[in-house]
Amino acid sequence: MILPWLILIPFIGGLLCWFVERFDKSMPRWIALLTMTLLLALGLWLWTGGNYQLAPAPGAEANWAVEFKHVWIERFGINLHLALDGLSLLMIMLTGLLGVLSVLCSWKEIQRHVGFFHLNLMWILGGVVGVFLALDLFLFFFFWEMMLVPMYFLIALWGHSSEGKRSRINAATKFFIYTQASGLIMLVAILGLVLVNYHNTGVLTFDYQLLLQADLAPGVEYLLMLGFFIAFAVKFPIVPLHSWLPDAHAQAPTAGSVDLAGILLKTAAYGMIRFALPLFPEASMDFAPIAMGLGLLGIFYGAVLSFAQTDIKRLIAYSSISHMGFVLIGIYSGSELALQGAVVLMIAHGLSAAALFILSGQLYERLHTRDMREMGGLWSRLPWLPPLSLFFAAASLGLPGTGNFIGEFVVLFGAFANSPWVVVIATFGLVFSSIYSLAMIHRAYFGPTKTEGLLQGLDAREIGMVLLLAVLLVLLGVYPQPVFDTSLATMNGVQQWIDTAFTPTVSAR
Repeated sequence: MILPWLILIPFIGGLLCWFVERFDKSMPRWIALLTMTLLLALGLWLWTGGNYQLAPAPGAEANWAVEFKHVWIERFGINLHLALDGLSLLMIMLTGLLGVLSVLCSWKEIQRHVGFFHLNLMWILGGVVGVFLALDLFLFFFFWEMMLVPMYFLIALWGHSSEGKRSRINAATKFFIYTQASGLIMLVAILGLVLVNYHNTGVLTFDYQLLLQADLAPGVEYLLMLGFFIAFAVKFPIVPLHSWLPDAHAQAPTAGSVDLAGILLKTAAYGMIRFALPLFPEASMDFAPIAMGLGLLGIFYGAVLSFAQTDIKRLIAYSSISHMGFVLIGIYSGSELALQGAVVLMIAHGLSAAALFILSGQLYERLHTRDMREMGGLWSRLPWLPPLSLFFAAASLGLPGTGNFIGEFVVLFGAFANSPWVVVIATFGLVFSSIYSLAMIHRAYFGPTKTEGLLQGLDAREIGMVLLLAVLLVLLGVYPQPVFDTSLATMNGVQQWIDTAFTPTVSAR
């Protein structure tokens, strides 16, 4: 029952936050903090006690470190089927950690409807955990869509827009329409996969393990794969389906930006690794050159537009598009090593992007602007914030000794054998990332002073949050082996699905 509890804890915690607000305004914050700490602690406990050499692979029985299955809607073959392997566990621990930081960074920022705010925050995180655990495709779609409504409220009600309420609501609506529409495309693809399998076998099921064995005609497989890919591409986000992201980040409260960049984008990458590649291996590899081309486009497009921004949060948002391009190249490279690098890069980007958004939120609290043209001369006036920003800007451009460097290096090294020209071109994207990262630091913290008055320094809570992320990022960069070991079996299984798709004599399909 540990897996259902991983999902239920955030939902129950969110309801408690909403309920106790009428008695004490500060109590929801403590309940939310306790809830996410408990989720993180359970993730760490599972990490220390589980066998993560177990993972699904073709031609073998289902192998999972922990599994839970209960009949839900028997007539349609829909079950409450949850399972945990190394990849799921890493993503859940990242969710727990950034959930704790989301609560802490909104401690003073959110003063209106505190209980309802934390209800929405907890339910987003509960939905994310459900996505990482669901093995029934209907259940996966349920959690995928369930995240949207609380995130809409988070942006629309608590966004700190400088342009008035309307722009907050517009950004929230744009986010909702993009992700809802793409989710409906995925639902059609799921139903198509289920019905094709039913036509072939006479068994109506949404079970992941059974659908892996579905016999699909090449044209049908390609169409169904595109349905999944488009849904994941919007959340990833992949150019040209990305335009909701900068608006959502610019208007969202700091906690919303942390969750968006640190966790929600990773659900798309997780979906590609868990569902798109194993369910449709031949179609995925046929589509791989296009996917890698889109990854290259995202790297350069995100970098160029980052440099052009004057709003610091929009700059960080566009940089996320650029960095996730490397993850996309790793996923579709056809290399197990590059897949492992993509997982490390997902975690490293989650940590560094979350830190940059937390720091930009702290800057906004002091200056009441996100416009870098109104900043400058802050290096000597704020003792902690500028050097910490410089560290994370350097980390995001791939400074050796940080997790971002390890992730990008392993992705490029692993992909080189199959796609040398893609790697050569992508490497120039690292040069672009150094330009916009250092330009952000120069515009915000150096040059002539443009704001007068005394600026309040960072308190222990604010420094502690960001230092924790800095330590974890360096630890991941210096000693990434535990992450590689935990994800190895899962990535090996995904690689076997790809290999067997092109080896008909041993194909499990």
